[in-house]
This record gives sequence, structure tokens and C-alpha cells, in this order.
Amino acid sequence: MRALVVYCHPVAESFTAGVRDAVIRGLKAAGHEVDLLDLYAEGFAPVMGRDERLAYHEPGANVLPVADYLERVNQAEALVFVAPTWWYGPPAMLKGWLDRVLVPHETFGMPQPYRPLERRLTNIRLLATVTSLGSPWYWWLWIGQPGRRILLDGIGGIVHSRAKKLWLALHRMDSATAERRAAFLAKVEARFARL
Repeated sequence: MRALVVYCHPVAESFTAGVRDAVIRGLKAAGHEVDLLDLYAEGFAPVMGRDERLAYHEPGANVLPVADYLERVNQAEALVFVAPTWWYGPPAMLKGWLDRVLVPHETFGMPQPYRPLERRLTNIRLLATVTSLGSPWYWWLWIGQPGRRILLDGIGGIVHSRAKKLWLALHRMDSATAERRAAFLAKVEARFARL
């Protein structure tokens, strides 16, 4: 399986970088091919400009600026997000990637009356997110899990209808001990090695 790992964190020595490495080690141990997309290292421009937004619904209008990213998504069989959860959702850089790359007519067909979105990323058979949150799990449930809903449910509506979904999260990240963090990294690597 070819896995596109979309990594988003501005600090090279962050815990999230360790999570990224655990995901990649696990995937490679399982014999999968990994394409790492590091949004900060690649200098991805997350801001959608005025002209881009005005042309958003026109077929092909916004493809050229993100053609390389679209090609990588279209070649993948697994889409894996590795990013922290900030203010209950993905970092702005990752949200901007979703806004600019997962464009209509390329990754989904626009909904029509009495018809939902048309799935166009049917090449994606695994959709996964590995994240950390400052909040405890019960507060995350109370808030409604917005980040999970975006990255698994929202995107889940445009990938293969039988795509497997995986969510791994370390809660209370800000007070997690070194042992708890290490245990989470081991869990992540082992889980991806079983795919």
C-alpha cells in the first residue's frame, strides 16, 4: 500500500515529530510505501486568496497551484494525518491544505438536490489521524470532537466508502509524563505495523 503521510508541525523537535517517525516506522515495518508530505518543510501556502475562492466551484480552476499535491493524493491508497489538535481542530496550516487541495470536481463532486457528495478519492482505502490534545478525553467528547469529525468523517465522505478509519490520540498532552508519551509512541508504531 502507498501511504501519503501529511505531517504538520512547525517545530522540528516536537513530540509530533516523534509521532510522525513512529507512524513511518510502523508503515515500513508492514511493508508499505511511504510518501511524507511535511507541510512546513515544503513551504505549503495555506491561505486561499480572493481569486481562488471566487473560482472555487469552477471545474479545474484551482488545480494548477496545487497540482503536485493532488497527484500525490491521487497516487495514495492511504491518507494519514499526523498533527496536533489545537483549539479542538487541526492546525491552520493543515486546514489550509484541506481547503486548497481537496477541491471540488477533483476530489469530490458537488452535491445535487437529493444526492450527496460524489466520492472521487476512491483510491483511498485507509484514512487515519494521529494527534495529541491538551484536553482530557471526556472534555473532547463534550465539545463534540470537531477535529476528528473533520479529518475522519468529513474526508471520509469523499474517499472509498469502505475505507478503514483509524484515530489515535494522546489526551492531556501538556501534562503527559515521559513514560506515557513513550508508551503512546510504541502504541502508534505497533498499530501501523499491523496494517
